[in-house]
Amino acid sequence: MSFIDAHQHYWTLGLGHNDWPGPDLEPIFRDFGPDDLKPHLSAAGIGSTILVQAAPNVAETEFLLDIAAREETVAAVVGWVDILAADAGAELRRLKTHPEFKGIRPMLQSIDETAWILRPEAIATLEMLPQMNLRFDALVQPRHLPVIAVLADRLPDLAIVVDHGAKPFIAEGRLEPWATDMAALALRPNVHVKLSGLVAEAGGDWSVERLRPYAAHLVDVFGAERVMFGSDWPVVLLDADYAEWFAAARALTATCTEAERQAIFLGTAARFYGISAV
Repeated sequence: MSFIDAHQHYWTLGLGHNDWPGPDLEPIFRDFGPDDLKPHLSAAGIGSTILVQAAPNVAETEFLLDIAAREETVAAVVGWVDILAADAGAELRRLKTHPEFKGIRPMLQSIDETAWILRPEAIATLEMLPQMNLRFDALVQPRHLPVIAVLADRLPDLAIVVDHGAKPFIAEGRLEPWATDMAALALRPNVHVKLSGLVAEAGGDWSVERLRPYAAHLVDVFGAERVMFGSDWPVVLLDADYAEWFAAARALTATCTEAERQAIFLGTAARFYGISAV
């Protein structure tokens, strides 16, 4: 039985729809595609991935769906639509004709208005997702956690997953208010979380011991059945290689039972995104 990487990216620079990463991020300022990732997946025993958008436009979504149509390791695509647009529902229905299209991710971390996702136009679009069997990836910072709790209460049928553990203050060695707000959010049964992106929040001097309080809190408050591993590759390369982060994630879950680890590295993502756990 192989694992699932619940969060990774591909991009081709110069296509015109993506202006990130820039040359200031030299380790990841190049094209990344399936052939670059496959050796790392094989080494880690990972059979399939969730491919997530990294640019806020539909051209990015179509680029990823094109990859998914020909790449067997991509089990699902999380794309982007303009959720404030009057035709958002029609756009979702069009994208849903692709079997790999499983959800959307507005890039909330880049929007100054913390409660933007609660705008009536946004809620109207998000209400459609459960009817279409689509999920919502929440790319957020700690400031957004109370807002996502409100969203989860307002739309209890909406399947929500918080990317990168909501980017806690690891570099500062600070748990609060992230820990309290994350525990409150975990009371909503429709919310899940990704064990991903933590090395980026710790920086170049990260260590398993520095990450441990944050990872342990996620597993403690959500339970393994609502936690899923993600590499955040190739962004992770800014601070660690794929094998280093995978080994760290295994170390961070070493006290879990085997059943719990199977959930974190396979079952949770398969169930959440509606894909095969093989």
